[in-house]
Formats: sequence, structure tokens, C-alpha cells
Amino acid sequence: MIDPRAADDRRSIPGEPISPQRELARKLNLLLDVVVAEGNTPHTYKQIAAGLQARGLSLSRARWAYMITGDGPLVTDVDLLTGIGEFFRIPSEYLLGSDGDLPDRVDSQLAFVKSLRAQRVVNFAARTLGDVSPETLRSITALLEEDMQRGEAARPAEG
Repeated sequence: MIDPRAADDRRSIPGEPISPQRELARKLNLLLDVVVAEGNTPHTYKQIAAGLQARGLSLSRARWAYMITGDGPLVTDVDLLTGIGEFFRIPSEYLLGSDGDLPDRVDSQLAFVKSLRAQRVVNFAARTLGDVSPETLRSITALLEEDMQRGEAARPAEG
């Protein structure tokens, strides 16, 4: 099965403006990635929907799917986006984009946490796989760095 987030990365063209739908998808995927990077299991649609339902909100599987791929209509439902922000324990402004530099600050903090976690994976692999050939270890490191760079390339240029 193809990861829709990976497919989204391939469609991003460096230097081209990113659509609001893809920007929201990028932010949501970064939130999902950081949960994993922090050593937790990935949140499933069911967990997210249940968390929103506890807040009196509903989220269909189809809507969630197009929100994380950026392929559908732009979701502007303030209550839903606020609920998602609360579920991930981040300021809702990150998803709403309504407070100046706050979304950029949160975005950079989340990206930093993700890169720190990826570096920990490299360090762990180096310690654990001590008897692995240097070429294999370099290949693992290159794959992790490539993944981190792909995530950075999908971010819009600061201006």
C-alpha cells in the first residue's frame, strides 16, 4: 500500500506555491510524524475521530483522507481544526494560520523534534548494528537523511 504522504511529497514541485489544501496536509502529516518520532505509535483515524467525538465533533474517514493528502476541498471548519489542534496538544492557530508567526514557530519546533528523533535513530542504529558493515550503516543513514530532506523540501520557502 502506498503511503499517501509519500505520494504528496512526489507531487510537490520546489519553488512552486503550495495550495492551501496541501499546506494543511503537510501540517497534519508533520503532526502525525512527530507523534511517531517521539516514540509513540501512530495515531489511527479511529483514535483521532474518537478524540474529536469526545469534543462533540465528527470527522468522516473520507474527509480525513483528503485532509492528509491535500487532494480535496480545503477544510476551513474552525471548530474541527481547533479540535484537531487540541487532540495533538498544539495551539489551534497552527492549523488555522491566524496568529502571525505562531504557525511558523510551531512548524519549526515540530520539524526540529522530528529531526532530533531521526538523529537518535541513526545513533541507535550505529550502536545496535555495530557488527553491520560500514556500507550498510551509511546506506541506512542516507535513507534517513533523504527522508528528512524530502520533508523539508515539501515545506514552503520562508519569505
